[in-house]
Amino acid sequence: MPELIDQAMPSILKGKAQNTIAQYRIAARRLQDMFTEFAPQQVTQRDIVQALSIMDDRPAAANRLLVVLRMVFNWGLRTGLVEFNPCIGVERLKMRPRTRRVDLEEFEAIKAQAGPLLAVIMDLCYLTGQRIGDVLTIRRADLRTDGLYVEQQKTGARMLIAWNPELAAAVERAKAMHKNVASLYLLPGLNGGPPKYGTIWAQWRKAREAAGITDANIHDLRAMSGTEAEMQGIDPQRLLGHRDASMTRRYLRDRGVTIVHGPSIGHVQNKRAKS
Repeated sequence: MPELIDQAMPSILKGKAQNTIAQYRIAARRLQDMFTEFAPQQVTQRDIVQALSIMDDRPAAANRLLVVLRMVFNWGLRTGLVEFNPCIGVERLKMRPRTRRVDLEEFEAIKAQAGPLLAVIMDLCYLTGQRIGDVLTIRRADLRTDGLYVEQQKTGARMLIAWNPELAAAVERAKAMHKNVASLYLLPGLNGGPPKYGTIWAQWRKAREAAGITDANIHDLRAMSGTEAEMQGIDPQRLLGHRDASMTRRYLRDRGVTIVHGPSIGHVQNKRAKS
């Protein structure tokens, strides 16, 4: 199994976004540890279910393992190295919708502990509402006259985020970090490339812990942006690039209390009196 996974991964990773590649590689290493003693033809549905069950407290990570393992076996089928895919019929673990909302105070507390690069990335995530992978790969050519152009890696959605003073200032801070190093990307990384997702995630975790903030990940900034946008009268669906309004609703995490109205007893009594 470890050898099959190694052989399949280049094909699986081809064309994937940077953060997806990082996550899939982590999943591949975990799968190699889980199935290190197995030959591919020995893996059964029961083995997969048992392997995933030990991660039932981390359903997102478990489901990612299942996705990668399914693609590994599909690659094996295409190349003739296996005769069946035991992942077929294995159900994903049920996930509870994430309700954690990073508020502005927590955002500023984490940013105060962050270095200059992470701080500007946090601002760009919040001000644009885009996924971390799309923020990290903003190109200088995406800086248009009327705004910041984004073509989302996951969905292909395209939008132009109009300039405002805060977004323009964040972009200028990012550009200044390059100093004399030429790059096609807005944010500085190694050898002129964009920053690595794993590096930024490690910086986030360190800053979050230093700020004493728990259960907050960098992906929550997208939900924070959409929630704050709606509260400010901005259409969150257009900002987040969702085709389906129900998807946007799952992202929004307004902790405010909804005001509702109950029925009137007097209205019923008056209606009965008239009848």
